[in-house]
Amino acid sequence: MKYDYLVVGAGLFGAAFAQQAKEAGRSVLVIDRRDHIGGNIYTKEVEGIAVHQYGAHIFHTNDEKVWNYINRFAQFNRYINSPVANYHGELYSLPFNMYTFYKMWGVTTPAEAEEKIRQQRQEAGISEPANLEEQAIALVGKDIYERLVKGYTEKQWGRPCDQLPAFIIRRLPVRLTFDNNYFNANHQGIPVGGYTAMVERMLEGVEVRLGEDYLARRDEWNAQADKVIYTGSIDSFYDCCYGPLEYRSVRFETEVLDMPNFQGNAVVNYTDRETPYTRIIEHKHFEFGQQPKTVISREYSSEWTPGVEPYYPINDPKNTELYARYRQLADKEQQVIFGGRLGEYRYYDMDAVLASALTLAEQELKENKE
Repeated sequence: MKYDYLVVGAGLFGAAFAQQAKEAGRSVLVIDRRDHIGGNIYTKEVEGIAVHQYGAHIFHTNDEKVWNYINRFAQFNRYINSPVANYHGELYSLPFNMYTFYKMWGVTTPAEAEEKIRQQRQEAGISEPANLEEQAIALVGKDIYERLVKGYTEKQWGRPCDQLPAFIIRRLPVRLTFDNNYFNANHQGIPVGGYTAMVERMLEGVEVRLGEDYLARRDEWNAQADKVIYTGSIDSFYDCCYGPLEYRSVRFETEVLDMPNFQGNAVVNYTDRETPYTRIIEHKHFEFGQQPKTVISREYSSEWTPGVEPYYPINDPKNTELYARYRQLADKEQQVIFGGRLGEYRYYDMDAVLASALTLAEQELKENKE
């Protein structure tokens, strides 16, 4: 059988495109080298708890089209992302808000907090931030930067803050209110029952084959479809002919604890440099679980090496230029279309992944219909 579309990767991008193609009457085959669907949003049930195997994923969006689409496949709960920062045992509110400023400086009014940040920005002599360190100090002042940004960021990216681009932290929420919601989004939550069940519903009626490595037999796979939607890493597709793109990766230590509640919050960031992990996730709190046991995951950031999962593209000038060279090759492909965070070498929130997949499906299926 020859398919209209071969979708390489059963993550969110691939699942959304496959669902739309199937709904439009196209024949679709989805393959994935892993033994499960869902990509990095895969959740696995442990002790009755939906454990986020590849790190916490909180769905949030202002895109009504995306929200209406994803609600066809999941019921979302009322979870609001309100992380806590732990600096040598002292707890601070994230996002940075009036609770944070009160704990840090004892200020009780927005005007006092604003003045404190202004003073520290002025003392640092920053007018046009040239790197992440300067951008952070300009946003929240030196005290908060040193306690709650510097150590965490350097662990996450493996580089000094003054060697990281400013844009990484520009979207950091800073509020002169007591609002503890990290995201500025109209819609937010976790799918009831976990993400895997959601992706299963998206792929209902679509043929899926797991444990299949597309790159190992690409000619055979390409012969099975008119077009290929490829969501793997773009440099791997071209055998890293220009050299490998760089990523940060994450290692997880997951543990079942014989207690109902470990830290009282789904996400606690460890912002000092000395603690080796960046944060601890307590999975049951994403769904307000009442199970007698709990499951936690410590996250360790690391440099990506072949054989481990790439997570965060390093969008510095060197890698951006390298990606542009691969993109030129990709633009010449007649059969293969690249999509998703690895195919496009960019960090995507889940709603942006869906928006991109739906846009591609709309354009592609319309063109084929015509």
